[in-house]
Amino acid sequence: MNQNITKLEVNDKEIYLIGTAHVSHTSRQEVKECIDEIHPDSICIELDDERYAAFNNPKRWEDTDIINVIKEKKTGYMLANLILSSYQRRIAKKMDVQAGQEMIQGIESAKEIGAELVLVDRNIQTTFKRIYRKHSFIQKFKLISSLIMSIFDDEDISSEDIESLKQSEVLDVALKEVSKEFPVVADVLIHERDQVLAYKIKNAPGKKIVAVLGAAHIPGIKEEIYKDYDIKELESIPEKKSSSKIIGWIVPILIIVMIISMFSVNTELGLDQIKNWILWNGSLSAIGVLLAWGHPLAIVTAFIAAPITSLNPLLAAGWFAGLVEAFVKKPKVKDFENILDDVNSVKGFYKNRVTHILLVVVFANLFSTFGTLIGGFDVVKNFIQSFM
Repeated sequence: MNQNITKLEVNDKEIYLIGTAHVSHTSRQEVKECIDEIHPDSICIELDDERYAAFNNPKRWEDTDIINVIKEKKTGYMLANLILSSYQRRIAKKMDVQAGQEMIQGIESAKEIGAELVLVDRNIQTTFKRIYRKHSFIQKFKLISSLIMSIFDDEDISSEDIESLKQSEVLDVALKEVSKEFPVVADVLIHERDQVLAYKIKNAPGKKIVAVLGAAHIPGIKEEIYKDYDIKELESIPEKKSSSKIIGWIVPILIIVMIISMFSVNTELGLDQIKNWILWNGSLSAIGVLLAWGHPLAIVTAFIAAPITSLNPLLAAGWFAGLVEAFVKKPKVKDFENILDDVNSVKGFYKNRVTHILLVVVFANLFSTFGTLIGGFDVVKNFIQSFM
């Protein structure tokens, strides 16, 4: 049997795990040969409903309503998804192969032999949200920076490199490095999904099961498939901690109380503090939009919105700036058609109206946060000087 195929016996079932690289020339052929030889009852593929639908609708980006994305607070998810999709697409282009061909082969083979097709991956939005909820602000900033920098990495990857990544010893080293740099990402993106994949694979119908998976998951699934898990918990989005919710409201209330208190000491001091709060929050958020080359109206919107939204955990300056940018520079069909190619370069990222709007939202929010930290420190400092 091929070295990239692992046979397991679980609960009287024969389970064959095919470790693939999503941009490999040989993975598709390995999948076809394995399925033709084994003729399984079920074929499991490493996709969720959303990504499966994407395989059936390659032009899905053209149907995106960017305004709804902003209103539904999905800009971060869309940006991360675009970066990861583009990175995989860029590698596939270098390798002269279409990404995800092994998954397509699994789908086609299931139809050919009449096997049950089982989607075994966790919803991608759930995965991203679990990562987001488990990171601190500093960790989020570091992670986003690394993701953005990765799309501009022009390092060549050979077919030999791709094939070597299927080998467990190479993967072990790579995963250890990821775990050191981003332990939460490794836990949620790899280890948790190993558990979800293992659970769904062993519960797939039939006695013979073939699972088409990224090679990075094979070592984990081999270990986790014999264990039991609370699948509902693994597929849920963690609630924000009560302490985080409380702090989210207490901090703005304290800032407002301190500013009002300073009016009781000196009206001019109170007015100066309000002015400083507006300048720190508004100016930095506006600078963020400026760095994103936002429209002047979006810059003004960020300046006006940031001092207010910073005092309300349910609002964000970037949402308002992004909506204005979307109305003023409405994306065209070609922007959606070219989106995955445009995000491969800094120029393309700014030129494409869709990604440009996402940048406006992200930068406005990020710099507004900096403004809140600096402005809040200024309020506390002056409050202490006034009463102590």
